[in-house]
Amino acid sequence: MSTAGHSPASPRRGLDLTPFRGLRYAPDRVGSLAAVTSPPYDVVVRPDGLHHLESADPHNIVRLILPQAGDPAARNAQAAATLRRWLSEGILAADPDPGLYVYEQRDGDGMLQRGLIGALRVSDPDEGVVLPHEDVMPHVVADRADLMRATSANLEPLLLTYRGNGSTAATTVVLERTVEQPPLLATTTEDGFSHRLWSITDPADLAKIQEDLSEHQALIADGHHRWATYRRLRAEHPSPSAWDYGLVLLVDTARYPLRVRAIHRLLHGLPVAEALSALDGLFRVRRLDVPLATALEALADAACAGNAYLLAGDGSFHLVDRPDPALLARTVPADRPAAWRTLDATVLHAALLEHVWRIPEDDPTRIAYIHDAAATVAKAEHDGGTAVLMHPVREDVVRDLARQGVTMPRKSTSFGPKPASGLVLRALDL
Repeated sequence: MSTAGHSPASPRRGLDLTPFRGLRYAPDRVGSLAAVTSPPYDVVVRPDGLHHLESADPHNIVRLILPQAGDPAARNAQAAATLRRWLSEGILAADPDPGLYVYEQRDGDGMLQRGLIGALRVSDPDEGVVLPHEDVMPHVVADRADLMRATSANLEPLLLTYRGNGSTAATTVVLERTVEQPPLLATTTEDGFSHRLWSITDPADLAKIQEDLSEHQALIADGHHRWATYRRLRAEHPSPSAWDYGLVLLVDTARYPLRVRAIHRLLHGLPVAEALSALDGLFRVRRLDVPLATALEALADAACAGNAYLLAGDGSFHLVDRPDPALLARTVPADRPAAWRTLDATVLHAALLEHVWRIPEDDPTRIAYIHDAAATVAKAEHDGGTAVLMHPVREDVVRDLARQGVTMPRKSTSFGPKPASGLVLRALDL
């Protein structure tokens, strides 16, 4: 097995990002690069969205990350067969030399994000190198692990952030010199984001980046389940192996700040009227007959004073705030930091879901996690369920809790923009 994508050297004390031979779509074999990309697997949550992506191009990456055969074993076998076929047909091809990839995203509002895609040494939380901030659901980790085993590939990068040392840091200097050159690819996806990709293969530049990053730790911004999957698969394979490393996008948020947004909840089988009735005497509830944007502004104002949520699904919005202190005292664990106990997601999961509405947070038949507020409301209205709209958590709160080793409730944050899936993949046998 080639050593590209994993390093025989002893582990660094910080981030160890190594080059690899990326798999990329051959531009002359697909309709357009934009048509073969997809959001990350966990953002493609609606059947109509999945169908739209599959219809965009017969080689859309969603056919690998979310195959649609019957049972899980059949789906994973389908993804593996599809990947092998695309490789044999030249739809996907490996770059000739190992490299780190500079990835840039821009939108029409002036958002600019740049980072490095590479194979990162997988580490355990007690090493303090990669900091998780959310719990994971075991069945999702098992599902992603089965897919990675079947394909022997990292099909999409997860998103990590770190705080760099300014514009003169070696990584920044190399990255920003690289983007002055013509890119390997450039495309604009239907969400309005433009994407560009470059490869860094010069040994001197790679050495400078590795040395610089070895002084840093990273926060998982998006991809907790995939990171947990990397850890599981690394434990299954004797070291050293390609499974010691996993595909990531690493962004210096001191230079390129990310957006932090909320992840909303859709409660299946719970009509809004029943949800509100159960809150009687436990929360203040106010009906808002206003557009979504105005309701979200009201939520933001209420969140400044304490825990607050918007419930929707019956044609109106209901602002829920001012929880009963006695409810919080008997439902929220007292042995955690105050910043954790007062999180909206903590109160939602510990008090509302577990004790008031009696909905298991890990039961996909009862609860779904959706990133788009309008989509959550529309789905609730269509299905007769309840949408719970959340207000985002500040990044500094997330990072502080992670450094304390405290994980937040599942799906507490949505950092973005997220990397598009399909621009570069990593095969573990190259």
